[in-house]
Amino acid sequence: MSSLVHYTVEGNVARLTLDSPHNRNALSTALVNQLHQGLTDATEESGVRAVVLTHTGGTFCAGADLAEAAGRDPGDVAVDRARELTDLLRRILELPMPVIAAVDGHVRAGGLGLVGACDIAVAGSNSTFALTEARIGVAPSIISLTLLPKMTARAAGRYFLTGEKFGAQEAADFGLITLAADDVTATVSALTAQIVRGSPQGLAASKALTTAAILAAFDERAEELTEQSAKLFTSEEARERMLAFLQKRPPNWAN
Repeated sequence: MSSLVHYTVEGNVARLTLDSPHNRNALSTALVNQLHQGLTDATEESGVRAVVLTHTGGTFCAGADLAEAAGRDPGDVAVDRARELTDLLRRILELPMPVIAAVDGHVRAGGLGLVGACDIAVAGSNSTFALTEARIGVAPSIISLTLLPKMTARAAGRYFLTGEKFGAQEAADFGLITLAADDVTATVSALTAQIVRGSPQGLAASKALTTAAILAAFDERAEELTEQSAKLFTSEEARERMLAFLQKRPPNWAN
């Protein structure tokens, strides 16, 4: 299996780099599994105090890998994708060390869920974000578990529905990311330099205080939203939009 996520350690910081350029770092089963392994490696690596989640190329993460659905039963695909994403987001939330998203590119759909799950998120000034699920007949069901606690209600009400793009400064203004930065690498380095001054116990306990309420709500609604996601994915509207995507044409319900 090719390496879609590179794991490296420098000092007290582990770095997980998404490197799947053929699908813009989409959340394929292989990439998700390798991300899990990287998170496990970081927790087992002696001395690691923080994890940086970053990427190669111009896209941080494009969301679900729609092409992976070809040739399989849509219901099976929908359930598998939904549970994989739910498990991954929860894993980041419960990791006993801070996870920092270092974004210097575009983020779409499920990729925003990853950003929302991270404790700190830094995005380059040219980065763009968009929640495009409504345009393909589905909804940001599962990722709402990590986005709604971070975004303001007004921002969520706008961008969940319009699917329009917004920039890093807007994302910082309404809480999706921590900072918009001209130099992502330098900004993340400065943050990790402060984080690694903490002890493992201190970092774990402090992070748990910030994620306790999110995890409680996550566990209360995860199953319901996983089922909703799978149901929407297999609906007639979504099937038509997925087929149109693969055939590179507008869906039959588009104006």
